[in-house]
Amino acid sequence: MNNVKIPFSFNTIPDKALAWFSENLETLLFISLITIATVLVARTVNNFLIRYYKRASSRLHIDLTTFRMFRHLVVAAVYFIGIVVIIFHIPSLRSLSVALLSGAGLAGIIIGFASQNTLSNIIAGIALAIFQPFRVGDRLTVMNEYGKVTDLNLRHTVILTSDNRRLIIPNSVISSEAIHNWTIEDPAVIWPIDIGISYDSDISLAKKIMVEEARKHPKIMPPHTQEYCVLKPGILKSDILANQLNPSIIHTIDPDFRERGKVKIYLTEFEDSAINLRMHVWFKDRSDAYSAACEIREAIKVRFDNEGVEMPYPYRTIVFKKDSDKGKGSIKAASLEEINIEYAPISRLNVNEDKIKDKTDH
Repeated sequence: MNNVKIPFSFNTIPDKALAWFSENLETLLFISLITIATVLVARTVNNFLIRYYKRASSRLHIDLTTFRMFRHLVVAAVYFIGIVVIIFHIPSLRSLSVALLSGAGLAGIIIGFASQNTLSNIIAGIALAIFQPFRVGDRLTVMNEYGKVTDLNLRHTVILTSDNRRLIIPNSVISSEAIHNWTIEDPAVIWPIDIGISYDSDISLAKKIMVEEARKHPKIMPPHTQEYCVLKPGILKSDILANQLNPSIIHTIDPDFRERGKVKIYLTEFEDSAINLRMHVWFKDRSDAYSAACEIREAIKVRFDNEGVEMPYPYRTIVFKKDSDKGKGSIKAASLEEINIEYAPISRLNVNEDKIKDKTDH
């Protein structure tokens, strides 16, 4: 009788499920309570840290980048503690965790390979928050994209681009990229504006117009000398320990860039149809440079047109050679070797076409 097997029946599933829930009801309630408590505690801690930052940032100058990383770490620690409590309350999971800890070498290798990308992003994120090659709010050019850093968390960095896209870059990737930080230490920037004029134009007049139009723009920095720049370092910087009463520090400007606001123009290149002039102008930060430079180019074009400074553009003149073998004066189709291509203004194309017709009539 002991060897007789009872056939499986779907009718017994509800009874078995009810019996299992009855036996493990206490464990299920505990897991539910711990899960709810963990979520509530994590949200409460997160909201508390946000409110604390808003109150204390004006007085203590707490760095936003370091604070956000610290907040993410605290919230992650709360969730980790909740998971550990649940694991050690369930006997089967507790014995499994003990077995994993006893075989920590093999388990560590397996877990390390499985979570290699995640761990590298976390470690890179912590390193970025400590060493701060950029901070939340800085403007960067990275991976051929320009934008403002809006968030730095344990996994990735979020950059808001100039066309309102969110560029999400893993921390391990951005930490190994070459970054142009436009706002670190000294946000002022020298911006180039390239203008081409014809060989027949007066270079001195062109330079005079370019300088005048640049000076008229309100976002161009006036000529002045600047010795220092006031910065607010992160809470982990050593500079903050030197002056506890005033966390802001004074950063010395590089001697090569203390003279600011001068508009300089250089003749950079002789091209086939143009003389290239490059104008360097100063802006207080990168966010103003692009739009202001576009407005300055438009103003220069209007002045050039009014004062007779030509901005050249390529044109073509096609001349067909007469067939000397035929006395009837017929023109055969010209081969590639028989065509001379030159550059001329588009406005002269009609004149050249008339010349071609005159030649074909003879």
